[in-house]
Amino acid sequence: MKKEPFRGVGTALVTPFLDGKIDFPAFRRLCRYQLAGGADALIVCGTTGEAPTLSTVEKLRCIAVAAEEVSGKIPLIAGTGSNDTSRSAELSRLACREGADAVLAVAPYYNRPGAEGMTAHFLAIAEAAGKPLIVYNVPSRTGCDIPDGVYEKLAESGAAVGIKEASGSVSRAAELLLRFGDRLAVYSGNDDLVLPLLSLGAAGVISVVSNLLPAELHSLCAAWFGGAREEATALYYRLLPLMKALFSETNPIPVKAALKRRGLCSGELRLPLTEARAETEEALEKAMAPFFG
Repeated sequence: MKKEPFRGVGTALVTPFLDGKIDFPAFRRLCRYQLAGGADALIVCGTTGEAPTLSTVEKLRCIAVAAEEVSGKIPLIAGTGSNDTSRSAELSRLACREGADAVLAVAPYYNRPGAEGMTAHFLAIAEAAGKPLIVYNVPSRTGCDIPDGVYEKLAESGAAVGIKEASGSVSRAAELLLRFGDRLAVYSGNDDLVLPLLSLGAAGVISVVSNLLPAELHSLCAAWFGGAREEATALYYRLLPLMKALFSETNPIPVKAALKRRGLCSGELRLPLTEARAETEEALEKAMAPFFG
């Protein structure tokens, strides 16, 4: 039987910056905002958290601060993946020492390993972490779609407990749920596919939109799991324009612009990401209006 790391919405939290450094007062406010909004899990130092531009010291400090704020109320999941197996394994070990309840590891990019190498990569991370591993499939960023054989070996060994499926393909997610859904918790990695994937048996969503609206994403998932399908569907369609607006440019450019509008952080990004275009700002203003006026 599978053990779900969480059920519902896990927020892929941004990392707020101020004058080039992590703004930890804002980071704490964002963590508290998620708790108050009913997020079911918190994911730090992932794609939305601009992990590729964070040093190891910065990542570990973010994980430690988030662990303080979460204080065991909801699961804390740390992004620890990279294309360097030894680096990812060591970061996973340290992340769990700092308070992470699970780790999220992306498929190794650039190196182009085969299925055997990819399996060994994830097994090394899981062993080092000593905590649950969620495998992150995002071909648009890594250049590869994790083969089913890798998932099979990770499920058989018990090394992985979940999949963040962000291929953007409903049929691909359906294949994973059909083959592995009884052993691995599958999460939508795309906000705009949350309802279709819930209908296929997904355990929830790892969300960007919930940076702004954790209560709404929590309610959508809770309504679906509680059998209130019409309520969940109505909320999904209400959220859909904002979901689209938040991905009108590379994530997390739009969501940081949106959070700045709400006064939750400065909106600052680290290069090579740059501030949102004027048309993105206009789209965000329109999409946010139904929720914030």
